[in-house]
Amino acid sequence: MENNVASENKMGVMPVGKLLINMSLPMMISMLVQAMYNIVDSLFVARINEAALTAVSLAFPVQNLMVGISVGTGVGMNALLSMSLGSKEFDTANKSAVNGIFLAIMSSLVFLILSFFVPELYYKSQTNDPQIIEYGVQYLRVVSFCAFSVFAQMIFERLLQSTGKTIYTMYTQGLGAIINIIFDPIFIFGLFGFPEMGVSGAAYATVMGQLLAFALALFFNLKVNHEINLSIKGFKPDLHIIGRIYSVGVPSMVMNAIVSVMSYGINGILMGFSSTATAVYGVYVKLQSFAFMPVFGLNNGMVPIIAYNYGAKRKDRIMGTYKLSVIFAMCIMLCCLIIMQAFPKEILLMFNASEEMLGIGVVAIRIITLSFIFAGYSVVTSSMLQAMGHGVLSMIISLCRQLIILLPVAYLMSLTGNLNLVWCAMPIAELASVTLSTVFIIHLYKKVIKNL
Repeated sequence: MENNVASENKMGVMPVGKLLINMSLPMMISMLVQAMYNIVDSLFVARINEAALTAVSLAFPVQNLMVGISVGTGVGMNALLSMSLGSKEFDTANKSAVNGIFLAIMSSLVFLILSFFVPELYYKSQTNDPQIIEYGVQYLRVVSFCAFSVFAQMIFERLLQSTGKTIYTMYTQGLGAIINIIFDPIFIFGLFGFPEMGVSGAAYATVMGQLLAFALALFFNLKVNHEINLSIKGFKPDLHIIGRIYSVGVPSMVMNAIVSVMSYGINGILMGFSSTATAVYGVYVKLQSFAFMPVFGLNNGMVPIIAYNYGAKRKDRIMGTYKLSVIFAMCIMLCCLIIMQAFPKEILLMFNASEEMLGIGVVAIRIITLSFIFAGYSVVTSSMLQAMGHGVLSMIISLCRQLIILLPVAYLMSLTGNLNLVWCAMPIAELASVTLSTVFIIHLYKKVIKNL
């Protein structure tokens, strides 16, 4: 492979606005498709009954933890790889790639082992309803045993993103989403001669989509990603490279772990009111992906641009990319806020909502989505901190928002016996996140960016 590319990578020369759109738009589209299949997954499960929907909702903290570890590994690898390319350290870039793949494999093995004995204990810690437990164990056991699918897809897509080839991740994620959407009803309800698998069918459809997306991402890396060499000949884990990957990635993992702990706690608080309240929260989590997934796609395009130009010491391109990203993110969140405020009942009816679920859910959605006003700015700022190697600051923002503010406030509100006050904890926590994000980005600019 020719490591010494003749021309400058586009992340160092293309106009910032055009570059951000070029890098982000394919991922925003693919993330929207992913959000769609998350929604479709729950739509079909809701057709079984509300207990099935609640069971899948309760699985979110564990699934989020798997995604979080895979994303954290990818973020760390991505940042190191992009910075290495920006500073022309091609050997380090190659080592970043193969060590990132190694870490993803090891992580998936941990979840495979845990799948044998954790799911039942996990559900029994949240509910005594035997039907919810049965559905939940079926679902969670499949996704945990097959964790390799999500880790493999994530890491190979990040390799494409790190070199600016984001258009290919749109193809891989789009394929995974389409496969999931097609096979969800087939596996759940036993169509076209397939056995009826119920809730576990939704899990199998998800795994199948992820595996095919991974296969396509692997193909693209081998065929078109010539800036990195994925040869594993003579590979040995490089502890120095692994340390550098995790120095950025671990804070991201911790942030996702914090989200999982928060969701577990919120589910416990809501189960104290009713399983329907928990189902409403589960539906909201799916719905919010339509707002957040495009912003995450924007971030995925922004991070390698920031990291590359940080390695190249181009502060004008760093700040230009950050400011545009904030503007785009806030516009996306504002549009989603308007839609969810205007049509909460119609949205809930898509999930076969009962009268009780409508009574709880309409108010819940209108209160929770007020946090969208601030969320776009906070999400982009946290990613900016990660891209420049200050992932610990992002972790502090997440820790304060999810655990120090949101969960205690939600618990205190629950003591009033008024469920609607519990939902208010989320906008309150987002205000705290905005404050910390502002303090940290000013600190980063004065101490690091200004002096480049």
